[in-house]
Amino acid sequence: MKVGSHAGAGELLELVRSGRATTRGALQQATGLSRATVGQRLDRLFRAGWLREGAAGPVDSPLGGRPSMRLEFDDEHAVVLAADLDTRHARAAVLSLTGEILAEHTGTLVIEDGPDAVLDGLGGWFAELLEKAGHPAGAVCGIGLAVPGPVDSDTGRVVQPPIMPGWDGYDTRGRLARAFTEHAAGPAAVPVLVDNDANLMAYGEQRTAYPDCSAFALVKVSTGIGAGVVVGGSIYRGVDGGAGDIGHIRVPQGAEALCKCGSYGCLAAVASGGAVARRLTEAGVPAASGSDVRDLLAAGHPGAMALAREAGRCVGDVLATVVTLLNPGVLMIAGDLAGTPFLTGVRELLYQRALPRSTAHLDVVTSRLGERAGLVGAGALVVEYLYAPERAEERLAALGV
Repeated sequence: MKVGSHAGAGELLELVRSGRATTRGALQQATGLSRATVGQRLDRLFRAGWLREGAAGPVDSPLGGRPSMRLEFDDEHAVVLAADLDTRHARAAVLSLTGEILAEHTGTLVIEDGPDAVLDGLGGWFAELLEKAGHPAGAVCGIGLAVPGPVDSDTGRVVQPPIMPGWDGYDTRGRLARAFTEHAAGPAAVPVLVDNDANLMAYGEQRTAYPDCSAFALVKVSTGIGAGVVVGGSIYRGVDGGAGDIGHIRVPQGAEALCKCGSYGCLAAVASGGAVARRLTEAGVPAASGSDVRDLLAAGHPGAMALAREAGRCVGDVLATVVTLLNPGVLMIAGDLAGTPFLTGVRELLYQRALPRSTAHLDVVTSRLGERAGLVGAGALVVEYLYAPERAEERLAALGV
């Protein structure tokens, strides 16, 4: 971020939040603003409750003097709500502004029941979670939602989702905001941000465990298959939110496999948790979804383990192209199938098919945050949106400070 003599309170907040400048003197040096002007800008942030003074830092001057008071982002002035939808269940939480989960709930919400029923259910969950966390609805500054389908980030609407019937073009933001207001008596204008679940999982994992990785890719293999890519610290979505939809790349192994999108031969039709569940059921082992396969893998079921490894090889073949194109530093495998058998299969084909140059500095890993990755990413997306310099200036003006 370029800052200078025209830096407003939003830019100063960004410098403090990023750790680039955490004292008044450092802010003066970074912006070229006078001491008085920095003080005026900071006063707005203090009155909003967004900044606080922490412990005094070391004395930098060789001449001594009083130590500078360290400035800190005050993460206690508001909370964020987040939810992560899968095909048959969902997870919701109240998070602090720094990503700490304060209260959490997991339960059944069937995506095929449609957006009105599912989003209304989330509104009820949010009300209960706020009560559990001990925060009023008025403390909520924003809501983040992860969904298993492509999303137009400008409108927050799901776009032609293969496994979300009834959601295409639906006003997800508006309905979730209304559900929050109806169930929790929350503010009507609370911002709602919606993004693809793999995108938000990638964002949460990258920010938490790999902040210095400039090119990060995550592949989620659950009932479906999707990928999220974080480049330069930002989610890469493509021109209309379709980036990362690798589950619908055609693969020769699936020439006769019908995908939920209506096409034959998609990767998801042969290597997703749903596909493995179907093959297990055909073999006499009942499994309805990726979560059932996960349970069988955890129990060491030999049939599930063999099919998971086979699915991993199929995905690894596709990922060889992905890695060659993106040249990521970290490739993370997440979701219901992300265990040793599947990862072994991925590695076998990935390293066999990709050029050595593409994998020389590549770490292939599994999730650090587990099932909470989407929640953490959704919360982080809301915070980065609301406290970005221009948005922060607008919000400060609306607060009258």
